[in-house]
This record gives sequence, C-alpha cells and structure tokens, in this order.
Amino acid sequence: MFEYVRNNPKVVQLFLALITLPFAFVGIQSFISNRGGGDEVASVGKSKITPQEWQRALREQEEKLRASLGSNFNPAMIKDPAVRRAMLESLINERVLTLHAAESGLTTSDAELAQVIQSVPAFQDQGKFSRQRYEAYVAGQDLSPAAFEARLRQNINLQQLLGAVRDGSISGRVPADRWVAALEEGREVSETVLKPEQFAAQVKLGPDAAKNYYDAHRSAFETPEQLRAEYLVLSQDSLAAQVSVSDEEVKSWYQSHADSYKQNEERRASHILIKVGKDAPAAEVKAAQAKAEAILAQVKKHPAEFAKLAKQYSQDPGSADKGGDLGWFSRGMMVKSFDDAAFGLKENEISGLVRSDFGFHIIELTGLKPARLKPLEEVRSDIVAELKRRAAQKKYDELAESFSNTVYEQADSLKPAADKFKLTIQQSPWLAKGGQAAAPFNNPKLQTALFSADAIKSKHNTEAVEVAPNTLVSARVLDYKPSALQPLAAVNKDIEAQLTRGEAAKLARSAGAADLAKLVHGDSVDLAWSPAKLVSRLTATDLSSDAATAIFRTDVAKLPAYTGVALPDGSYALYRISRVQPFVASKATEAQAKSLSQQYEKVIADQDFSAWLAALRLRYPVDIRKEALAATEP
Repeated sequence: MFEYVRNNPKVVQLFLALITLPFAFVGIQSFISNRGGGDEVASVGKSKITPQEWQRALREQEEKLRASLGSNFNPAMIKDPAVRRAMLESLINERVLTLHAAESGLTTSDAELAQVIQSVPAFQDQGKFSRQRYEAYVAGQDLSPAAFEARLRQNINLQQLLGAVRDGSISGRVPADRWVAALEEGREVSETVLKPEQFAAQVKLGPDAAKNYYDAHRSAFETPEQLRAEYLVLSQDSLAAQVSVSDEEVKSWYQSHADSYKQNEERRASHILIKVGKDAPAAEVKAAQAKAEAILAQVKKHPAEFAKLAKQYSQDPGSADKGGDLGWFSRGMMVKSFDDAAFGLKENEISGLVRSDFGFHIIELTGLKPARLKPLEEVRSDIVAELKRRAAQKKYDELAESFSNTVYEQADSLKPAADKFKLTIQQSPWLAKGGQAAAPFNNPKLQTALFSADAIKSKHNTEAVEVAPNTLVSARVLDYKPSALQPLAAVNKDIEAQLTRGEAAKLARSAGAADLAKLVHGDSVDLAWSPAKLVSRLTATDLSSDAATAIFRTDVAKLPAYTGVALPDGSYALYRISRVQPFVASKATEAQAKSLSQQYEKVIADQDFSAWLAALRLRYPVDIRKEALAATEP
C-alpha cells in the first residue's frame, strides 16, 4: 500500500498543511491511551477523547477561522452548537480510522518514512534534502523531529487506508455517461414573473390592521440598547510601530540567516505535450509516441518555430495558447522526469522526447537564473519587518499582564494606560447591543463587557479582552441609550407597506398558480414571455436553485411544457420550455465530459467512503458524554 503514498506526493504536502489545522492526526499512543479518569468528552471503543484533546481541537479550529476570515471572524462561530457537534463528529471519525488502521497492521518503515520526508520540495536545497530546512520547518510547528515523524508516519498509514478504500470504489461507465448527459442537456426556456407590486393596488387593509400587527409584535419595534465607547488596543502590531531597528541589527540578521536568502536556480521552459495516460494500453502509448516523434522532427528542423508548433500541436490546455510557455520554476516543482530533463538542458537547447505520467513532452529551455544570494538591499524591508515583529512579540508578552492590571486598577479612565503604554485612545460609533459591528466590537466577550451594568452605570473600564491573538482591548462607555419601544406613529407606514406586500405576494402566487394550471391544461394565457434562452444544469446560474430544479424536473414528453415556482421575494415565476437539446458527445465536448465523469466518480467514491465509514463506526461503540461536553462550553 505504500505505493499509494509514493505515487501521490500531494498526500505529504497535504499533511504539512494539516498539522497546523484542526483535527490533525496525532501519534497513535495519544489515541489509544486511557487518560482522564472517566472525564472524557467521548469514547470510541476503548479509546477516549479527553477534554484536553477536545479543547485543543476547538482552539485550532478557532485559529484556522481567524486566519481565513481576518476581520470578519466572529468567535461566536465556534460556539454554535451545530458547528461544535460537526467538529466532534469529525474527531470521532478520525479516531475510528486511526484505530482501524492500527488494528489492520498498517505500518510505515523508517526507510519509507525517510524517503517521503526527503522527497518534499520544502525540505530540499538545490534539489537535495536539507536537514537544516527540515529542522527549521519542524521547529516552526512547535514540534520535535520525533513528534513530527510520529505524526507523519501515522498520517501515511491512514492515507494508505483511505487510498485503498477510495481506489476500490467502482462507479461504472454507463451511470457516469448518464450523469454527464443529464448535466449537459439543454432546455430552451422563456420566463415571465408575476411580482407583488402588480397586485398591490388590489390589497385593502382594514383600518386597524397596522395597530393590530403592532400590538402583536411589539418586541419587533423596540430599538436595542446602544452606546458609544472609547477604547485602547494593545497589540503586537501597535507595539511594532514603536520599535526601531538599527542598520547593525539588520546586517547581523542578514549574515546569520544567509541560508534563508539563498535563491535556488530557476529555469524557464516551454513544452509541447502529447497526452497519454501512464496506464494507457500499449497501442495508445505507441500512437502517442509516434505523433510526438513526428512533431519533434519538425521542431528539430525549425527550432525557431517552437512556439508556433506548440500552439498547433500541444495538448496542454494551460500552456498551448502561450506557445508552450511554463514560466519560471525551480528544482522539484515539476514531475521528476520533466524536472530532470529541464535541468539537464543548456539555454535554448531542445530535448528529445520525455515521458511522464501526463504523456510525451518536447522541452525547450528558454531561460536560466543561476542560484544566488539575494543582496541585503533586496531583503532589507523583510528583515526590518521580521525584527520588528519579534521585538513587538517580546514586548507584548512583557506588557500584556501590566496592561490588564492598569485598566482594572485605574478603572475610571483609560488615560493612565494610554500614557503608560504610549497608546492612542480611540472612539467607536454608536453600537447596538447584539448588532453587527466592526472589529474589535464584533467580539462577543467585549460586547458583553461593555453592555454590563457596571460598565454602563459606573462607566468603568472593561477588563482587557483578548479579541484576537496578541491583541488586548479595554473599552469604556461614553454615552448610552436604553432600549425603547418606537411609537406606532413612527412605524405605521412601514407596517402598512409590509402588510400590503405580504398580501400582494399571496395574490401574485395565487394568480401564478392559476395561470400555470391553465397552461398545463392547454389553455391560452396572455403573458409577456422573455426571449427564449438555452440553459443546462451547469449554466443555469442566473436562476434560483428552486427554479432550476423545477425546470429540469418538468416532463418534456410534450412541448411546450410549463412549470412555475414561488420566489423568495414574494414573486411567482412561470417558465415555458419550448425545446430540448440532448447532449451529444463530440471532440469539442470531450474534455468537459471527461471532467464531469471524473466528478461523478468522485461523488460515488465519496458516497462509498461514507458508507464504509458508517459501517466501520458500528465496530467501535461511540459514547458521547453530554455532561462532560457541556463542561467544556465557553
């Protein structure tokens, strides 16, 4: 099974990302040890998921969301019960897979592990494994080499298991072809929409309609509590602005980290690709090779026309239109056979045929940048930023506790803390309780602290709240408006407009349904149809999902056919299907059909995997201890 990993180097690259993301597979011992003395969050067979493991998973997921969403991140996301349950299910599934892999006797030898590690481009220098780069990467993940290798070994075992399951999935050619045909089938559709506005004049509200609605929904017309606040931010970024870096420090860093500023040799190449799969029948391989050799003969005869011949013959969709140009790349970025050939050429030299998993390549080396040490001036700004970041991190670690104490002990004003830490007092706009707000007030803990009775009544500083990693905020209320019920007179027109639209939407939908019934029956209805447009399941992007579903579920044995759907805005849309264009495979659609077929196979493989995992879970009883899980709630 190790062949699966050997032949899928992206597995290793994926792992390098996973170990910094939530639910990374850890060493097997942590999964099968019985720790916690019965306080586990869940158990899978005899293996326990401890509160510590669960909290770590939550923290890592929170950090992932912070990194991906930036200022749009809201910590409340991680507290959503549905999100937390999905995370726990993921953790349980991984535990099941890990136990099964161990029981199946899957192993990775030291030699195999070393081979995988040495093949990772991130750990290589000029195409050769660099222990220095390897250890620097591992240290950057706060792991020892032994811990990293234990994780990687376990991950390889699991990937072998998952690869075997997914590769064993069989979808069948006929179902895939039917799926492609269904997706690509076109239907010529015209549309007409009955909007609520067309029926508003028919709506007659009673004299007390607005008042009755107001009385029944008084809470909807209450303005929320609002306040304005001043605040201080102590962050690594704010402290970095206070840090100055000398030329001597920059030079010293540059000299001691010279390896980091080495730029590997880069090459630029163009190629002509004649595609043939690595497992293609011998006859296909022979035909592709013959075609490639004929093109190579033309290239050798007219080397100056390489780009023209690439545009004419290359089957690489990403580079053919660019004359085969692949841009600049360094060692290890291309598949090995291509890599070896490209780095064995002289500038402007053209290779013979090069076989790879993709087919036969003809390569022209069009540029070469020798390895070099980047000059100091080229990397000065990066070094200054790094030195400032490190100094600011150190300073933040030293000042965070003092900042928290100062805003607490001198709670009547933020000025003492601002003066002490050289920070600027900022002011917020009006903030509504529970409403949307820009950072840092999108942090629920900070909002809760600001809207507390003590903060509002006494106008004391809030505690220092960590709103993001290495970022503390303390705020103080300046002005406050309590919640209040808006008078009926202020909202009467809005209520009447809302009620009118609601009744008009009912009339629009009723009229639309009546028109649809007539059309289906064969009666004539005077409607203004839009020009017909050919759509497929893949191209119906300007239709709502409900409309697209209705159109492609409609029986088209007799044309024109009709369907209708209520739209979210209260309108009712009618659709006339006047023509059906079946999908016919051709050379022009071959690539698209192949891509869709592969998607279908992936869907089937995913379904098979889900079914296999569900069956596997039956072998390992799962017990979720709700009381222990509740104890970990924030």
